[in-house]
Amino acid sequence: RAGWAADMYAAFSVLGIEPTHENICAVVAVTEQESGFRVDPVIPGLPAIAWREIDSRAEHAGVPRIVVRTALQLKSPTGRSYAERIDRASTEKDLSDIYEDFIGAIPLGRTLFAERNPIRTRGPMQVNIAFAERYATAKPYPYPVKTSIADEVFTRRGSLYFGTAHLLAYPAPYDGYLYRFADFNAGQYASRNAAFQRAVSSASGIALTPDGALLPHDADARAVGSTELALRALGKRLNMGDGAIHDALEQGKTADFERTQLYQRVFALAAQAQGRSVPPALLPRIELHGPKIARRLTTEWYARRVEQRFKRCLEL
Repeated sequence: RAGWAADMYAAFSVLGIEPTHENICAVVAVTEQESGFRVDPVIPGLPAIAWREIDSRAEHAGVPRIVVRTALQLKSPTGRSYAERIDRASTEKDLSDIYEDFIGAIPLGRTLFAERNPIRTRGPMQVNIAFAERYATAKPYPYPVKTSIADEVFTRRGSLYFGTAHLLAYPAPYDGYLYRFADFNAGQYASRNAAFQRAVSSASGIALTPDGALLPHDADARAVGSTELALRALGKRLNMGDGAIHDALEQGKTADFERTQLYQRVFALAAQAQGRSVPPALLPRIELHGPKIARRLTTEWYARRVEQRFKRCLEL
């Protein structure tokens, strides 16, 4: 307990976040939900999950399964074959180490995984590696880095630091922690952006799925998503051209988006259409997918589950 408390307090101190009862309980609730306060939690059935993922990637890459299975019989740097290590893996750290060795030593590993370790969320708070690496570039990581930021997220101190940053170290127009819990799952400002999408629908009459993604994920720069198309239909009423609309949407992952002409005019039009003000936050409608997910889960389910833990913590 002392170690968890020390690392949590260090994260609050370095990030400049007030360690209030509510903020502490928010971090506790997410950590409990993600790992039950285990630094490297055991995942039941992990070898089977790993083999399914490897077979899926082989199929996607057009590599025969027998070729992949044969390559995995080769000895790895530990002396055991990659296949043996996969069969013995019980935690994400075990599996991540195998992937790193396979990608680094076997050309087929780079073909299957595009030189990127597929374990992208790590540690007791299950922090996304891409977020941690971006955040460490913007704000220096306060601890010595032994190998990489990605490896630091497997540690208790690293996961609590980056997890706390992802959960609390950004301004958001929310009147409760529920929406921050949704953002932790879906990405910062996802709940604000989902509310914006609902406002766009109200103003335009065009149905949109409020998933919080204002621009297509990993799409060609010229691709236009459904939210942007609906806004283009509102262009004259917004007094904004297509270029100005797109430029504003590109700020959708920052606090600055709320200060754009686009954001303010859309909410004004939505208020006119509904005859009342439109709330600035909405739980995103996202169905969760991944190798570890075996039943239907959503971002709303996640946020409400964490909020239950949060409320129990507040009662202590």
